Amino acid sequence: MKTVNLGNSTLQVSNICLGTMTFGQQNTEAEAHAQLDYAFGQGINFIDAAEMYPVPTRAETTGRTEEYVGTWLKGQARDQVVVATKAAGPGRNQPWMRDGKLNFSRDCLIDAVNGSLKRLQTDYIDLYQLHWPDRNAPIFGNTPFNPDLERETVPLRETLETLADLIKAGKVRHWGPSNETPWGLMSYLRLADELGLPRPVSVQNAYSLLNRTWEQGLSEIGFREQVSLLAYSPLGFGFLSGKYLADPNAQGRANLFKGFAGRYARPTVAKAVAAYVELARSHGLTPTQLALAFVYQRWCVGSTIIGATSMAQLKENLAAAEVTLSQEVLDAIGRIYREYPDPAP
Repeated sequence: MKTVNLGNSTLQVSNICLGTMTFGQQNTEAEAHAQLDYAFGQGINFIDAAEMYPVPTRAETTGRTEEYVGTWLKGQARDQVVVATKAAGPGRNQPWMRDGKLNFSRDCLIDAVNGSLKRLQTDYIDLYQLHWPDRNAPIFGNTPFNPDLERETVPLRETLETLADLIKAGKVRHWGPSNETPWGLMSYLRLADELGLPRPVSVQNAYSLLNRTWEQGLSEIGFREQVSLLAYSPLGFGFLSGKYLADPNAQGRANLFKGFAGRYARPTVAKAVAAYVELARSHGLTPTQLALAFVYQRWCVGSTIIGATSMAQLKENLAAAEVTLSQEVLDAIGRIYREYPDPAP
């Protein structure tokens, strides 16, 4: 398993990260531990969680993912595991979390970190992430930016100073935003430099054959400012596996949780998926191998976050790292992308 440094830090992580948002909803604690054991046996050292997981979030299950990771983590050599988790922001109806106080103010972030540390049964979090912007921003497929949705928001400076204090206290080692825009990332970088505070080392954004918006501005920032992309949803919510193309009623999150597919429900998604599936099969690849190998090989990706509900899926996802896409395949991907650019941004 290859390793990379996160941003300009010395934190070395595997270039594949195990996502955990199914733990506690679709996966039992025993299944979660089995996935973690297998992934780490294959060379992964990086786990990604969130205080609101599993998804879709419910009062009965919120925090269970971190709890499952925590019961596994206490049996490991802590310095051999890189643990990332995330603080939920405002704008989602989750009154059961932190008494409904979901923003990135000082008090809320300190409360969120302490809650995650308790559930994870650890003294520190290696990478603490802001799950989505506190401010009005075009995220989760809601484009373009809409100024009519402006609301009161926590100043970026307060958030950044709080993260710096958490790092100084030893509760957090590094931090990064998630579902962030070019304006947001550059604003954090500028403020950090002006105030002498810790810079973000990563951004966790969606990136796949169906969503390459990172390449339109953010990739240059990532390169020039040494900020790593943590690519989530590399299989496009499972659509790039081709299973929903073959059977619209196939078992998976898109059918288990109706209305949850969001950005992947757009009409051009199916057309793009069909083209990528045909390309994969014409070159003796599975659609999953094509989709994951593409993300694994991209220069702009630091680590790719994979998730699975079965051990068979996990093994297939990891095995795709052994696939190297030829220039012929990459050229064909480019042609499909020009015909269907970012159908699920």
